[in-house]
Amino acid sequence: MELGIEADELQAFIHVPVLSRELIAGLAIRPGGHYLDATVGGGGHSKLILQAYPDVKVTALDWDEEAIAASTLHLAEYEGRIQFILTNYADFEYKKAKFDGIIADLGVSSYHLDAAERGFSFRSTAPLDMRMDRRRDLTAQEVVNSWDEKQLADIFFKYGEERLSRRIARRIVEDRPFTTTTELAEAIARCVPKQYRYGRIHPATRVFQALRIVVNEELTAVEKFLNSAPISLVPGGRIAVISFHSLEDRIVKHSLRESPLLQVITKKPITAQEDEIASNPRSRSAKLRIAEALQDNS
Repeated sequence: MELGIEADELQAFIHVPVLSRELIAGLAIRPGGHYLDATVGGGGHSKLILQAYPDVKVTALDWDEEAIAASTLHLAEYEGRIQFILTNYADFEYKKAKFDGIIADLGVSSYHLDAAERGFSFRSTAPLDMRMDRRRDLTAQEVVNSWDEKQLADIFFKYGEERLSRRIARRIVEDRPFTTTTELAEAIARCVPKQYRYGRIHPATRVFQALRIVVNEELTAVEKFLNSAPISLVPGGRIAVISFHSLEDRIVKHSLRESPLLQVITKKPITAQEDEIASNPRSRSAKLRIAEALQDNS
C-alpha cells in the first residue's frame, strides 16, 4: 500500500467532519471554484466540497502520511479534481489569489486518539510519541524525560492551562524516565489531590494536550498559517477555521479580525447543534469562524 500503510489502517481512518452543514454553507462554494483543505484528515470536509458542484477542485494538505494515504483512498472517485500534498499547512507556499475558499479543521482527529500506537491518548498503553508528522525528531518521550522541571511546568500551564503544573512537573522529574502513555498518566494521577483525581476529566488530560501542542508546534503553525493563507484567497473568497480549545480559538479570532485582507463574517463562533453533539460528542468543543477576502486584497 502507498506510503507503507496497510489497507485496513486506511479504512479505519474515517474522518467524521464536524460542523459540516455550517462550514459548507459559510464557505459559499462556487461552481468551478478551487478550494484548499489545509487539514484533509480522512477527507470528510473535502468530499462535501467536491460534491457541491461537478467542476469544483480541491487541493488537500496534511502533515500526517496516514491522513494523506487514507483520504486518497476515500476520495478516489474524485481523481482528477483533487490534488494531495504531504505538508504542514504552515509550510505550504501560498500564492496570490489562487483559491475561492480555504478551510482548516485544527487539532487532533478521533483517529489519532483511537490509534494507540501514535501515543496521543492514555486510554491504551503506547509509546510516548504524539508526532503528527513522524518525520519530525521531537517526541513527547524526549520532552518528558529530558526537559527540566521549570520548562515542563511552564508548558503544562501555558498550553494545557493546568493549574497544578508545578506539582505535576515535580513528580514527573522525580519519577522519570517514562516510556509509555499509561505510565505517565498514572504518575500524574497519583500526585494530584483526590478530588482532582476523580473530577470530570482525567488529571492527565491537560498535560497530554500541552505535550501534543509542544511536540507539533501547533500554535505556532496556526499563527503562521493564518498570517500567510489570506493572500491566496480571490476577492470575495472565504476562509473557514474550526478550532477545539480556547488557545487555538483565541489565535483564530484575533488573526482573522486583525488581518488587513479579511472581513470577519462570524462575529461570534458557530458551534454544533444538539443533534450533531448527540451523534458526535467531539463536536461539542468545536468552534467555527469565517472571514471573507476584501475586494482589494493587495
